[in-house]
Amino acid sequence: MKSIRKNELHRPRMMTFLVLASICVYGCSGPIDEGGVRGVTDDTIVIGSWAPLTGPAALWGAVGRGAEAYFEMINEQGGIHGRQIEFILRDDAYQPSRTVAAVREMVERDRVFAFVAGVGTAPGRAVVDYIMENEVVWVSPATGATHWAYPPRKYLFAQYTPYFDEAAVLVDYVVNELGKTRIGVIYQNDDFGESGLVGAQVALEKHGLNVIEAVSVEVPDTDLSSHAVRLRESGAEAVLMWLTPRHATIIVGSVGRLGYEPQWLASSVLADTELMYDLTEGAWEGVIFAAIGELANSAHPLIEQYREASARIAPEERASEFFLSGFRYAEPLVEGLRRAGRDLTTESLVAALETLDGFQGIGAPLTYTTNRRQGTRATFLARTIDGEHAERLTDWLESGVDIEQVIQRLEGSN
Repeated sequence: MKSIRKNELHRPRMMTFLVLASICVYGCSGPIDEGGVRGVTDDTIVIGSWAPLTGPAALWGAVGRGAEAYFEMINEQGGIHGRQIEFILRDDAYQPSRTVAAVREMVERDRVFAFVAGVGTAPGRAVVDYIMENEVVWVSPATGATHWAYPPRKYLFAQYTPYFDEAAVLVDYVVNELGKTRIGVIYQNDDFGESGLVGAQVALEKHGLNVIEAVSVEVPDTDLSSHAVRLRESGAEAVLMWLTPRHATIIVGSVGRLGYEPQWLASSVLADTELMYDLTEGAWEGVIFAAIGELANSAHPLIEQYREASARIAPEERASEFFLSGFRYAEPLVEGLRRAGRDLTTESLVAALETLDGFQGIGAPLTYTTNRRQGTRATFLARTIDGEHAERLTDWLESGVDIEQVIQRLEGSN
């Protein structure tokens, strides 16, 4: 009996120890919040992100690594107001449950000041409410869904041109410039793919046309032979694809084996010309795609600067559209940090970002206000020529699609 009482007496002390230990795991291992600002010390600013470094969408992992190289370049230049960027990149393998765990860890243990990029619509939706509730600024979600800016959220600044705008611009081009009227769509069966489908539907209706075949793909699918047959039997002259690089490669190959040759039209998520040309063994030649940033082979001064920085900082990486898009996503965040000044807080960063009016790096001009959180709706079109080159077909364009109409359609389809 005495031993039992002794253990009971020690139990409250043991519980106290365990609670303190758990607090230390999440609080003591991260940076100390100097001046009460999470993730900001006298000489560092902690920025976080996630990307599929492994898994079915691993080719998009280059986005996160590009942001990492960009921040390293900024640090080489002296950082921001005397502070270096400490960048934390987590692999979520394109699995929302892993995104949730990674983001919680970065907020509660690593004490990030802000997030940048973050690849994927489903992963982003899994964490957006948590990020906003914790009042962490999130700049440039690496996804063109409408969930980030409609309605606007105080701490969220979207850069990516909405997928429905990309789809509408592609439709207008293929109808007006190429004279094709039988348009099909193959899309990933989630918010990402459905945004492209609805954008195409709305744009075609303006021309008095309809999508003649819409074929959905699930993330785990590996055999798209039946999808290819459906597209061929529909007689589609042109097909829009809203897919991961892996699925885009599979469907182009499956269609090719049928001797069917539609004009392929692709979202900016497939804008890495060299990668897609190699994956499809040359079948990507002639594909017309939406672009939301300067092409990797562009002579734009910033692109040349970023290619040089990439070669020096990350020589193992290819300075592709995907990799350089990480630079683009980080540009407005760095500009906001500069404008916020040395006395950096979450509120001062929000106020600084709201002063961006036509700010332009290697993407379209960005404008934010207190009630505008979609920085741009512009895209331009390009065509793959060969494995290393794409030609620009248009200037920056906006679709003119009624955004409320698109959102209502999307909500009705879910």
